[in-house]
Amino acid sequence: MNQPDLRVNLAGIAMKNPVTVASGTFGYGPEYADLIDLNRLGAIVVKGVSLNPCPGNPLPRIHETPAGMMNAIGLQNPGAKAFIKTYLPFLANYDLPVIVNIWGRTIEDYEGVAELFEGEPGVAGLELNVSCPNIKEGGNSFGTHPDLFEQVISAVRKKTTRPLLVKLSPNVPDITVFAKTAEQAGADGLSLINTLPAMAIDVETRRPRLANVVGGLSGPAIHPVAVKLVWEAARAVNIPIVGMGGILDPEDALEFIIAGASAVAVGTATFHEPTTVLRIIEGIEEYLLRHHLKSIAELRGTLKTGAR
Repeated sequence: MNQPDLRVNLAGIAMKNPVTVASGTFGYGPEYADLIDLNRLGAIVVKGVSLNPCPGNPLPRIHETPAGMMNAIGLQNPGAKAFIKTYLPFLANYDLPVIVNIWGRTIEDYEGVAELFEGEPGVAGLELNVSCPNIKEGGNSFGTHPDLFEQVISAVRKKTTRPLLVKLSPNVPDITVFAKTAEQAGADGLSLINTLPAMAIDVETRRPRLANVVGGLSGPAIHPVAVKLVWEAARAVNIPIVGMGGILDPEDALEFIIAGASAVAVGTATFHEPTTVLRIIEGIEEYLLRHHLKSIAELRGTLKTGAR
């Protein structure tokens, strides 16, 4: 049998395979370039970039859990102009689409960073991180407040012609409401899920494990939650989805695709083993061969929920 076709068109972004990396877990590319061949990735989603530099939260900012990791990095980054000057030229050396995760604390921040990237040919698309608090609205999160959610997506849509993915928060009563709102507001695709809010305490010192007190939980512990939400969102919208959350083995990635995702993003597992993303690509290909499927498209959304 011929090799299966792993190519994916993700909202206009041509990927050679359906596997990318989750924002915030892979840096900006140079951090992993000596560990794996970046050209084998379907795409790279870089760490979140804001209009201005951000120092992030104080240490400690990471805590390992029995089935994953908590983090409260605080979106540390050098700012959009420094990213464009330092990292885009580096990434231009590789044959892979660059998706830039962007964020802000006001709608104007989001608009500004989207405009900066509009003129950069090395940017294949934008991923909108809407989990940030809007400082003009008393700290309400863009990603969990329906009106703010719609406003920020609509505002960014007007500032960019790039494919726009919106990264959804799992911390909402009904993921389909936010998935539909994103589609109606102009999103070309969705990414889900972001981390779950969590907390850990050192019982000896009676202090939080993270200086920020609370953080985001990622890793295998959240995988079943992520699969459910991807399945629900995929049935609610007609735009492609990048599924993420606790991908450790090829089977984890395949679950997302069967649930309806067009692509998947490997995150926390990369810290444990940098080559995980390559193993996921190889595992997906082997699965398609074993099941006599000609392309990844034949597998997408094939979940059977009827009587066994």
